[in-house]
Amino acid sequence: MSDQANQPSFSIQRIYLKDLSLELPNAPQILLEQGQPQVDVQLNLHAEPVQEGLYEVSVTATVTTKVNDKTLFLVEAKQAGLFEIRNVPEEQMQPIIAIACPQIVYPYLRATVADVINRTGFPPVHLTEVNFQAMYESQLQQAAAAGHA
Repeated sequence: MSDQANQPSFSIQRIYLKDLSLELPNAPQILLEQGQPQVDVQLNLHAEPVQEGLYEVSVTATVTTKVNDKTLFLVEAKQAGLFEIRNVPEEQMQPIIAIACPQIVYPYLRATVADVINRTGFPPVHLTEVNFQAMYESQLQQAAAAGHA
């Protein structure tokens, strides 16, 4: 019985929208502008322990769309997940938190961003797929390079 209690475990407790902001600062005048919109997307990850064995991992997307250097709309959405992770070796914790958890949360964030932009009357912006493993490995390489510098 105690052997089973020490088995590694990973479970999703909850996925939730933590924060959402939508701005159309130049409406209604911007709606009359002609031109191809430029879309800029920024992604950020954040993780923190909530209590023993419980972690909150969030992915934030900031989508800024401009026409002729004027902001058409700005959306910032933060989707989070509460994950129970127990009895996992320390060297495996960071990849789980930086790769597996964001991969679970991100599709919800994509849907939220597309939906809220669609509700403005504009065509939805569909965030591209993200390879969180490549992102994590890149961060490790940057940290290693910074350590050698």
